Amino acid sequence: MSAVVEALSELLNFPETIEKFVLSSPRPNDADHRRGGGGSAASFPADILDAPSEYVFYMDVPGLSKSDIQVTVEEENTLVIKSNGKRKREDGEGEEGCKYVRLERRPIQKLTRKFKLPENANVSAITAKCENGVLTVVVKKLPPPPNPKTVEVAIS
Repeated sequence: MSAVVEALSELLNFPETIEKFVLSSPRPNDADHRRGGGGSAASFPADILDAPSEYVFYMDVPGLSKSDIQVTVEEENTLVIKSNGKRKREDGEGEEGCKYVRLERRPIQKLTRKFKLPENANVSAITAKCENGVLTVVVKKLPPPPNPKTVEVAIS
């Protein structure tokens, strides 16, 4: 772990599980993110909430519908979120004699994000929903293992 990340972690007092999430996938290049992905695969910006019974991932996916997004688990503990969908443009270009004179909102190309899930994540209990340009993925936590029972044995 780099000294900067270590210092930032200590300063913000991140729990280990949050560090694993943050450090598992690099932050997207800000310029690339503003352009909507550019030529190569970009990332979804993500917020991760560590609740008592679940982990909640919030990702901005403007212009994408739920059919454009794929949420899977790979290698037993890696949450993968992908999109090959393209944002739909408003009608107007299809009309005869009409064309865009300025086009700044570029269509989203390929988006991919991977998160290494902690050991207490229940990969069988993952749900996702996409509303108003925000993808919400909920990963339930496994119950903590029971404390080992200690039995005292008398020595004769």
